[in-house]
Amino acid sequence: MEATTDQQITLESRSNFLYSFFFLPKEKRKAIYTLYAFCRLTDDIADEPAPVDKKMVRLNRWEQELKRCFTQRVSNYFDSVQQVAERFRIPYEYFLELIAGVRMDLNQLHYHSFDDLKLYCYRVASTVGLMCIQIFGYRDPVIKKYAEHLGIALQLTNIIRDVGADAKMGRIYLPEEELKRFSVSRQDLLEGHYSDNFYRLMRFQADRAHEYYRMAQECLPPAERKNMLVSEIMKDIYFTLLQKIEQKQFDVLHKPIRLSTPSKFFITLKTVSEIKLLG
Repeated sequence: MEATTDQQITLESRSNFLYSFFFLPKEKRKAIYTLYAFCRLTDDIADEPAPVDKKMVRLNRWEQELKRCFTQRVSNYFDSVQQVAERFRIPYEYFLELIAGVRMDLNQLHYHSFDDLKLYCYRVASTVGLMCIQIFGYRDPVIKKYAEHLGIALQLTNIIRDVGADAKMGRIYLPEEELKRFSVSRQDLLEGHYSDNFYRLMRFQADRAHEYYRMAQECLPPAERKNMLVSEIMKDIYFTLLQKIEQKQFDVLHKPIRLSTPSKFFITLKTVSEIKLLG
């Protein structure tokens, strides 16, 4: 993958992460584009309109080619990914964990308990955060726990936002144990049935997300806030999104709730100003 292609994939994604990347120095920004493109392309394998068995074959090939580039130094389209990993000392295992998370999306359409869901969140989100902090740079190893907790918080926010959209694709990420506890059936979600029970279920999910945001913040030493500027912008955008969903009473079954571009831009500038002022 060429750097220009990586940048194009990142910019065209219109991700909530995009606003934070512009504050990185050129070399680190280019590395983040490469990393984001890899994550985006890996995730797209699970989301493409194709039979599951064909998607699994493609994901397995994707993993095999990645392994060949990293372990046998065979030149292929993962060259730029391998170079970024080597330059910023990103453990090869993180890339495999991400692929394992996408494989869960193909193998599992529902999760029995939060422990099951937490593993998924770690693989598809926390590992990305762990890769990113290698690029951002840090001194205190507690930042690894910050990245893990924040990744889970962001993914839980995504899950809350996309409950309806995911159900239309046959995916239900809310743990079955909790659906049962709050008397919400899978069919309720598939049919978009909003109820008091659904509200209480979602309130429970949001409270859990708040807890992971809190734990992430506790693992961010003041001296590391400048290094984690990009992560803090992401955190503030997603936390504001969660608050907006709460304000709208978790009305997420028929269309996702999103932040406007001006809102995300304002949050970005506010976070940058606060961190630079504290710094």
